[in-house]
Amino acid sequence: MRGILGIFPFIPPLHPSPLPLGEGALTLRQSKLFLAFVFFVGNLFHPTPLIKIMKFAIQVNTSPYQSNAGLTAYRFISAALAEGHEIFRVFFYHEGIYHAFNYATPPDDENHQVRQWSELARRHKLDLVVCISAAQRRGLLHNDEAQRQGKQDNDLAEGFRISGLGQLLEATLVADRFIVFG
Repeated sequence: MRGILGIFPFIPPLHPSPLPLGEGALTLRQSKLFLAFVFFVGNLFHPTPLIKIMKFAIQVNTSPYQSNAGLTAYRFISAALAEGHEIFRVFFYHEGIYHAFNYATPPDDENHQVRQWSELARRHKLDLVVCISAAQRRGLLHNDEAQRQGKQDNDLAEGFRISGLGQLLEATLVADRFIVFG
């Protein structure tokens, strides 16, 4: 029997492995054709489109000056929001906490990622969470913690809040997809 039920010759037979690799695997063109066909047939029987609004949880692990992962996360989130998807939470972990430093001052010809994140959070009411352990290790203190430590400054940028790993766990459970950048 060629193809699934012999109906669609461009679709290979089902394989025991979840990802058929090698001979019989779908090419990119065949995959796109199949998805277009499924979407078309689905719309014949369901008058509403089959596009699902996704709920994403995002984790950013690298600093804005270490790699482009934070900028890529920012652009992904902007694009997802523009398409109508929901961002449940953005969690900044490890070196990613540097995105939340209030006093970061990049050169004029570079992106000011801290300001970009703050504006995005304000516009879309995003929950930007910074890991408290990672923040303390790197000297990022919120008002309450700074007072407890006997320090004066509030280093946390507008739109960010400090919390623990429980917030990350909750985000992974609530979201449809969890994506890590960096």
